[in-house]
Order: sequence, then C-alpha cells, then structure tokens
Amino acid sequence: MKKLLLFIVLISFSLSYSQEDAWVYFNNKPDYQTYFDNPLLMLTQRALDRRNVQNILLNINDVPVYQFYIDQITATSGIEVKAKSKWLNCLHIRGSISDITTLTSFNFVDHIQFANNLLNSKNASIKPTSPINKNLNVQTAFAYGNSANQIQMLNGHLLHQQNFTGTGKIIAVLDAGFPGVNIASPFQRLRDNNQILGGYNYVDRSTNIYTNNSHGTLVLSSMGGYVENQLVGTAPDANYYLFITEDTASENPVEESNWVEAAEEADRLGVDIITTSLGYFSYDNPDYSHTYSDMTGNANFASKGANIAFSKGIIIVASAGNEGSTSEPHIGVPAEATNVLAIGAVKPDRTRANFSSIGPSFDNRIKPDVMAQGQNCAVSNTNGDIISANGTSFSGPIMAGMIACLWQAVPSLSNQAIIELVKQSSDNYSTPNEFYGYGIPDFELALMNTLLSVDQFQQTDFIIYPNPIQNNFAIHFSNKSYEASISVYNNLGQLILQNSQVKSDISLDTSSLNSGIYFYKIEGKNETQTGKLIKN
Repeated sequence: MKKLLLFIVLISFSLSYSQEDAWVYFNNKPDYQTYFDNPLLMLTQRALDRRNVQNILLNINDVPVYQFYIDQITATSGIEVKAKSKWLNCLHIRGSISDITTLTSFNFVDHIQFANNLLNSKNASIKPTSPINKNLNVQTAFAYGNSANQIQMLNGHLLHQQNFTGTGKIIAVLDAGFPGVNIASPFQRLRDNNQILGGYNYVDRSTNIYTNNSHGTLVLSSMGGYVENQLVGTAPDANYYLFITEDTASENPVEESNWVEAAEEADRLGVDIITTSLGYFSYDNPDYSHTYSDMTGNANFASKGANIAFSKGIIIVASAGNEGSTSEPHIGVPAEATNVLAIGAVKPDRTRANFSSIGPSFDNRIKPDVMAQGQNCAVSNTNGDIISANGTSFSGPIMAGMIACLWQAVPSLSNQAIIELVKQSSDNYSTPNEFYGYGIPDFELALMNTLLSVDQFQQTDFIIYPNPIQNNFAIHFSNKSYEASISVYNNLGQLILQNSQVKSDISLDTSSLNSGIYFYKIEGKNETQTGKLIKN
C-alpha cells in the first residue's frame, strides 16, 4: 500500500510539473589553451590584478563553457537553456524528463543532475512543503530613520573619520531589482561620481537593471545611499555593480544558477566583494527544496559557486535569513557555504533580532558568522524617502560596506585575512554560538589589529605577563643586552602609555586604565614585537 501511495504521488507530481529543471554538466573545455594564452579574453585586468595581489593562479574553471556544447544543447528539441556556469562547466536547462535524459547521448556530456532529487536517487527523501515568501521579509516600520546607530555599532564611523569610506573597492550587489536608483535623490551622489559601474538583469536577460522588485534598491542604499543628516551608507565611496538574479514571481532553482552566473561576471569584472540579501531553502515545487541535512557547506549549487568565488579572492557576504522564529530556523543557501560570511541581525540595542536565522550548519560549523543591525535600519525606498526597515537583508550589506572600508585601509591583505580580522574583532569571538555567531565586529579594533600586527616578526625576545592583566603587567627581556621602548595604545590608536630606554625587566602600572582591549608595541634595536593586552 505504501508503494502504491508513493506511485500515486509521483503520477500526480508529474502531471503538475511536466517540465523539469536540471543541470547538464560537460566533461571538458577543448579550447582552454587559447584562454590561458590570452587571459584578457576571459578576465579583465582588474580581475587579474586582484588575483596577483593574493597569489591566485588561473584555473580551468576560469575558461568559459565551450560554445559548441551550448549550441548543441540549445538546438536540442524540447530543451530550454535558462543559465550557464563556467565555474561548474554546466548549463541550467528545462524540459521533459525524456528530453533531458536524451542529452546523455552526447559524448561531451559528463552527467545530468535533476533539481528534483527524486529523479536522481531512489533513496532520496521527499522534501517538506513550506510556504514561500517572495517579499524577502522586509517590513517598513515608519517613514524616517537615522543611520548613525547601524554604523556606530560597528565602530564604522571611526574608519570613515580616517577617510576609509570604500574608495577604490568594488561591491557587486546580487538582488531582486533596483528601481529608482537611477532617479531617487539618495543615490544622486553615486550617480554624480559615476560609482554605479553597470550590471545585468539575469531574470529578464536584459541590461535594464532599474526595474523589478525594489528590494535591491533598499539594500544598495544601506551601503551607498547619502542624505545629509538622514542616511549615510557604510561604503558611500565604493563602486557598485548591480545584478538582478532573484525572480520574485516564483521560487525556482534557476535563481541559484542566475546567482552563480552573476558571481562569475562579478569575478570577471574584478569585483572585490559580493553582497547578497537572498537565501534559498524551499521552492514552489517541494521536491526541489533543500533540507537542513543539505547544509554542509558545498553541496548546493549556489553554495558551490560562492565557494569558488572565494577561491578567486572575492569576499562573499550573505544575509543569514529571516526564518529564526519558524519551524525551519536554520540558515540557507548560500549563507551556509563554507567560505561565505553569513550575517545575522541584531536590534539597535545589540541583542539578537528574533527573526534572524540560526545555525549551526548541518555539519556543525559556526553560523551565523557575525552580526550587524537588522532591525529599524535606515534605508531609502524607490521614491527617495528615508524609511526604517527590518531584516537580515540589511545587516548583510551594512556589513559588506564596512568590510570594503577595512579592505581599503589594508589593500594588501587577502580575502581570508580580512574575514579573520572581522571575526577576531567581534564581541563573542571566544564563545561563538548558533544564535549570535562570533558576535558584532569592531572595525576600528580590526584595523588596529592589522596595523599593529607582527606576523612578519614573530619574536620571542620579550615576554608579557600576566595577560589578561589586573593593575600591572611585566615585561621580561630574554636578552639582557637589549634596550627598548614600550608603547601602549587604546583601540583608537592613541598613545596612552610609554616608557623609553628600558634596559631590563620592568613592571608597568595600568591601574588607571579602564577595562578593555589595548595594544602594546616593544621596539628594540633590531627587533619589534606587538600584541594585544586585555585589562580586566
């Protein structure tokens, strides 16, 4: 009886969904050498420069999908090509099961993966049906906002005061649409300074990016918007590419393929940071849906693409999701990916917003990674009104903008190094959990950690103890012939304590200092040592 019931379900399903989505994967790229000999055929000079700084070599996945293969699939009766991915060497296609399976007769087809896992494995479980919310969980609360708190919470204003405002960095925004960005006044500064570099509409396959859902408009304003005394984005001087990958009319895996295709284009153009306030878990066709057990870091299509983007030297920032209070509260695709920085949401008082999706990933990795304000955020709507809105849709780009400012300050660092600095500066770094991750970053602290870093020195000539300290700390000289100067700085980089021409072990009084994190620098004749002091 159970088999019969399943058979009836499958017949009913096939009648409802006569067209299936699938990915057809190819087994090679015959023209790869042409591209390796001429890299500018596949990547811009800026993209090549970004890789050179981070010592990243060209890879076969940088080469475009072989055009002959695309032409052959496109010409096949009953097959519609919806998207393509050079990184994964595949096409996203739509057609009947029989038409799709006939593609395996091509000798250049490696394998086919249906979006419906019931068609890939006899043992695949039936996915649960969940309501699909295509409003991206943005709630307008009132018609006026102030962006000070969402920046100051991260100590971002202190980077801005040092003229680290994102200049020279490029952020790609992958979202649902950007109506009003070309005319609304909060984006006038971006337009006047030619900071919007272009983009593409992958949903409609057109160059019109100032259309479709307004969600992307609100997202962009949290980084690049500017209205004096009302709204200042976290990266007002960064440059931006705008990509529409999300189709709000339906929920289908093709949106993951659109996302990867846009990420590939962002890489080609030399983008530094990708920010995406989109997430995928459930689809209109429940057999296409993901389950929590899929959240293992590199199993899902968009997560695979995000990890490859990271391998190219890009930082990927993704909103954690707004399902924290639902029956399936876990972070989805692509925020769950191994190398994606997943951003949860907090209230203005730094406590977690109840809607913020939680971790850990199914394989027990820390998710979310870090937190930013996602409740009562100041953003611009399509009319240019400054409103207040809720959602990890905004905590993500707020964080992405600050990362651009930090990376501007230390451009020689790799994407991995920047991410580690952000995590290590966070207020829950020592005790991360599934609700709050590593916590709320302090970008001034992250910058200070960089400027006082001594990875290149690694000296052991001076020993600091105890650390954490109470009222004083001692410095032991392993070489008694040294003469050194000792400086202590606060987290603003201000010198607060100094002792010069020290020739032997010394104890310094810190009873007048408030509790917090400080930095020391010991300079000898040929040696320099720096580090962090924690005052209890």
